[in-house]
Amino acid sequence: MSGVKPDAEQEVVSPAGAAPPPAEVSETEPEIVEEVVGEPEPEDLAGRYLDLAQRTQADFDNYRKRMTREVRAAESRGIGRLARELLPALDNLERALAAVETEDPDHHLTKGIRLVAAELSAALGRTGIQGYDPTGERFDPSEHEAVAQQPFEGAESGTVVQVLQSGYRLNEAILRPAKVIVAG
Repeated sequence: MSGVKPDAEQEVVSPAGAAPPPAEVSETEPEIVEEVVGEPEPEDLAGRYLDLAQRTQADFDNYRKRMTREVRAAESRGIGRLARELLPALDNLERALAAVETEDPDHHLTKGIRLVAAELSAALGRTGIQGYDPTGERFDPSEHEAVAQQPFEGAESGTVVQVLQSGYRLNEAILRPAKVIVAG
């Protein structure tokens, strides 16, 4: 005898590759019923494709509009950055013109400075950049930078009485506030 006794506690091992015994099915579990679906009707299929095409077209239109807005915004930012770099040069041309005009307004260099300043100002204007002179307007901190406040005869308190440096707008957005003296 081999000395191995069948024991009630001993495991029964099934041969390799044998399927496990079937699990017991509870009678309380719902039965799954598979519905046989045939091919959709041509009208249903056409309707789905039409809906898909319309949604795709709408998505593309929205994308095109969004890209157009983003391109305009990027272009505006670029113009603004360039203008902020060019404005000091225009200010210097205007200062040079003011200094030279007091001495000899008919000198040929005075005319040249005037032409260059006008051309630069016109080029900025073609891109939507406009200078503004707030003299006589009520002080607005979003559009003006107060450099000083002085009592001024004949001017109401809080009114801009003198512009020290012109302000500039790009399509109604302030690029640079005007530096002003305000009546006190």
